[in-house]
Amino acid sequence: MSADALAGLDERQREAATTLRGPVCVLAGAGTGKTRVITHRIAHGVDTGAYTPSRMMAVTFTTKAAGEMRGRLRRLGVVGVHARTFHAAALAQLNFFWPTVAKDTAPAIVDNKVRLLAHAADGLGMRLDTPTLRDVAAQIEWRKITMRSIDAYPAARPQGVPGMDLDALIDLQRAYEKLKDERRQLDFEDVLLACAGMLEAEPRVTAAVREQYRHFTVDEFQDVSPLQFALLRLWLGDRRDLCVVGDASQTIFSFAGADASYLLDFPRRFPDARVVRLETSYRSAPPILDVANGLMQGRPGALRLSAAGSAEPGALPQLTGYPDDAAEARGVAAAVAAQVRAGVDPRTIAVLYRSHAQSAPLLQALAEQQIAATVLGGKRFFDLPEVRQAVLALRGASVAPLPAAGLVASVRDVLRSLGLTDDPPPAGGAVRDAWEARRAILRLAEEAPAETSLRAFTDELRSRAKDQHEPAMRTVTLATLHAAKGLEWDHVHLVGVAEGLLPISYATTAAQVDEERRLAYVGITRSARSLSLSWSHGGAGRAPRAPSRFLQEIGTRTLRAVDAPATSGAASRRARSPRTTERPARPAR
Repeated sequence: MSADALAGLDERQREAATTLRGPVCVLAGAGTGKTRVITHRIAHGVDTGAYTPSRMMAVTFTTKAAGEMRGRLRRLGVVGVHARTFHAAALAQLNFFWPTVAKDTAPAIVDNKVRLLAHAADGLGMRLDTPTLRDVAAQIEWRKITMRSIDAYPAARPQGVPGMDLDALIDLQRAYEKLKDERRQLDFEDVLLACAGMLEAEPRVTAAVREQYRHFTVDEFQDVSPLQFALLRLWLGDRRDLCVVGDASQTIFSFAGADASYLLDFPRRFPDARVVRLETSYRSAPPILDVANGLMQGRPGALRLSAAGSAEPGALPQLTGYPDDAAEARGVAAAVAAQVRAGVDPRTIAVLYRSHAQSAPLLQALAEQQIAATVLGGKRFFDLPEVRQAVLALRGASVAPLPAAGLVASVRDVLRSLGLTDDPPPAGGAVRDAWEARRAILRLAEEAPAETSLRAFTDELRSRAKDQHEPAMRTVTLATLHAAKGLEWDHVHLVGVAEGLLPISYATTAAQVDEERRLAYVGITRSARSLSLSWSHGGAGRAPRAPSRFLQEIGTRTLRAVDAPATSGAASRRARSPRTTERPARPAR
């Protein structure tokens, strides 16, 4: 089966997949197939006998990514690999060893940090609103994942929380920890700290963990925090079977403790490491890669992406300036509507932006065009009330014999009883959202093998819910740049590429602006076939915005500047102000 595990890999991917021993660092640019390399490397190791599945830990950063990895491995014939997040792996070890070490059950996990902080604040006589409490929670998280005590916090993070003086912030952190201890609870970050502490203090536990896990793979290694790296080193001990995969240009969570230096300095920490660079993109058309490369040129760790030989030439990315935010929303919505009318599947279109506040006018403008949209980052698909209702109803119907008409007819009948109609209701409301969710379930039934029973179909729905393997609703996706990471679409509209939005106004240091640049890079590289960027001068009563400095950094001959439909005269000239973007595309490298 090893030939199957290596089938379809290019030369660099094969090099990474066949290097099974010792430290390995895979620098994988956007769209270069890093998840494919990880899973095929594990499968090749299992096929050749180098790895025992139960002794392999593959660490990811989200539950969804872990579920996707398990699914890919199953399709490669590999089961038993522990594909988990750092937190899930640490919690499993705590729950297993705590009764032996502490002679008691493991503490409960705090289900709502903000609510517990509110109780702690009440005990101090503080009256804090929810946004402030969220900021305090973020400071606590940052302090713990950077491995700082409360006493060390003031010197490391003196800006604190807006509206709170530093002493009050420290007092609240102490009260929060005291209340948590009294309730015998651990928060999310405590799970990692407690697991690391247990491994440091209990040699028997450390020996058992290291005996269980012999080989480690860590995805998205640019997002590792100091605490996660410390835990990884404890798991690893003095062994060398570690493979890390990442892209420094996609480090966009520095505010949460992510530190790309662990990726960039990997060869220094492990001098015998094998470093493999994946720079052939199988996602984006050459003109899109030109924009991405121009933006990141000369940045630390930046990879120079080139399109695969089979890539289509692609259209020149487009830049449009608008007189105000409302005009930008209407212009983008009109462009999306034109794509849909031309036959483009709405599921392959995304509108990306820097902050959630930018979504409201876009949703309204899309609804005016009768385009249904879903905002990424809301409720998970399988947590939607109409989806939960549908799954329960389908489960109930599955106890009866499947009618001769088959699975699709049975699922359609159940969903019709819950409100699914043949024609969609108008876009822009909860009724349409519910319709789209039910229609997505029916689409899954239509895509299932003809012989699938209703019971097997509902089992598959439950498995998808567990792995967060959500179906794509037939809607345009709206998402922040942070939420879009790891995803891809054929067509991307990146809005708000203006000073104050991208980079965001509070990015004042060089490091913060670099993070904003990487955010723009992530947005650009989500696109496979077409890319449009837009910006506006702002709204009434606002200081006028300038086009983003990133448009200048992208360089010449990579974007086509166009006039906004409703823009004329001076506004049109201002919309074209980044003159270096008005020339034909340069050849792909």
